[in-house]
Amino acid sequence: MPSSTARRAAARRFARRRDPRGRAAAVREEPAARRRQGDRVHARPAQRAPGRPGTHPRRGQAAGVARASAGGERDPALARRVNLILQGPALEQGHVDEAARMTRASSAERIAPRAYRLTSASREKSLAAWCEAREIDHAFMPEGRRFADLKLLAMDMDSTLITVECIDELGELAGKQREIAAITAQAMRGEIDYTESLRRRVALLQGLEESALGRVYDERLRLTPGADRLLAACKRHLVQLLLVSGGFSFFTELLKARLDIDYTVSNVLGIERGRLTGRVVGDIVEAEAKAAKFRAVAKELKARKEQTVAIGDGANDLKMMAEAGVSIAFHAQPVVRAQASCALNWSGLDGVLNLFE
Repeated sequence: MPSSTARRAAARRFARRRDPRGRAAAVREEPAARRRQGDRVHARPAQRAPGRPGTHPRRGQAAGVARASAGGERDPALARRVNLILQGPALEQGHVDEAARMTRASSAERIAPRAYRLTSASREKSLAAWCEAREIDHAFMPEGRRFADLKLLAMDMDSTLITVECIDELGELAGKQREIAAITAQAMRGEIDYTESLRRRVALLQGLEESALGRVYDERLRLTPGADRLLAACKRHLVQLLLVSGGFSFFTELLKARLDIDYTVSNVLGIERGRLTGRVVGDIVEAEAKAAKFRAVAKELKARKEQTVAIGDGANDLKMMAEAGVSIAFHAQPVVRAQASCALNWSGLDGVLNLFE
């Protein structure tokens, strides 16, 4: 039987073969693309380093969850990896390669002519400023989010579904464009109460001929690029459409019939003897009214939060957007971009489709 001196010498030789922190050799990290369910890590329980809890994967835990860095340490960034969507007219292959390096993405898949999905990417903090400087839209999305699983998509009308602000166009025909546009801009930035801003703008339209509404619709109203593809996808996957607007029912009802939209909510302009009265009939559709309509439709459809999307551009869309599983700031004010799940600043409305699998 070996002497106690020999046993101590053998123990010292074994200790030198372990890593300096007393842990077993680090488990080699596997690429995310090769993650396998049910892989087990078999390691003899290692002595814990002083003052530090041991971290041993449970039996049956997937290797992709029990990842370790090259030094044997769990990298917190790896546990938060998601899909990164890059898109926009300015996107080039070099941008994709650099973003993949920055976020340590596992792979890059082209999903549209100017859109890529980078898989298993880390949330690099500097990426937002990097994309902004290059006019590239980016969004981090959980893996497995499919557009076909949605039940409700809601969006604002003015400067979202369509390219214009209808009240600004009416203001131009009334000779009040500058005054109305200034109030609109303040309301969009959240600087003044939306209800009060609408009353002030509508009052400036008093006396305008009713026919001006038709002129704006026929001559100036255009769908935002990509809207047709987004709406077609909604119909194909049976996603219900809700058009919410602080604008006017004259336009939302025409768009509802033209585009086969399922639900609308908007304001009604007062009209007497063929001219606008300068007043809104009934309650004004403001931020809370938009959110309430969204909740009501979602309840009717029995849609869970993760099955809903809301798209907007102004401060009066924020309450509605907060109700949705995914909120998208579309060519929006900074206050809206800051609170949304993601933002599309340079892409068209069809960019919404690229966010999902």
